[in-house]
Amino acid sequence: MVLWINGTFGVGKTTAANLIREQDPAWRLFDPEWVGYMLRANLGDVPCDDFQDLPPWRTLVPRVAHEIALLTGDNLLAMQTVLVEEYWGELRRGFTDHRMEVFHVVLDADEATVRSRIMADGADRGAAQWRLDHLHTYNSARAWMTASADLVVDTAGLTAAETASLVVDALR
Repeated sequence: MVLWINGTFGVGKTTAANLIREQDPAWRLFDPEWVGYMLRANLGDVPCDDFQDLPPWRTLVPRVAHEIALLTGDNLLAMQTVLVEEYWGELRRGFTDHRMEVFHVVLDADEATVRSRIMADGADRGAAQWRLDHLHTYNSARAWMTASADLVVDTAGLTAAETASLVVDALR
């Protein structure tokens, strides 16, 4: 199984994933971004602003996840923002082709809450403006993301631990 945590940049996906892992160590963290880094390192001559735009990323993420799950026998916990509906569909089909069940969680919050969290994030100050600049893209994608989710968690007013507990409870 793959637990995929989606949502806008700065909503708390990584924090929630780490807390879920603490509550249930059977989950192996899987970061699809590393597939993108590998592609970027090997396709430096291919113009691309976002590695998700590369068709091989959308093909390789399910394949790599499958190989890791086969090797370890673990369920995988991925946290990655996917804002393009077509890309999410390709990923889902790839997981299905590899006989991997996906539980898609969208963490959501109102814009004021997300802005506040972004500005309070001391771990990655350099990403704050980039995250803020992409809030409009999330707002445009929000309808299809929440419609395609197995679980939507409105994190406004919740602690990270409460958010993680809601996800873990939904998996039971």
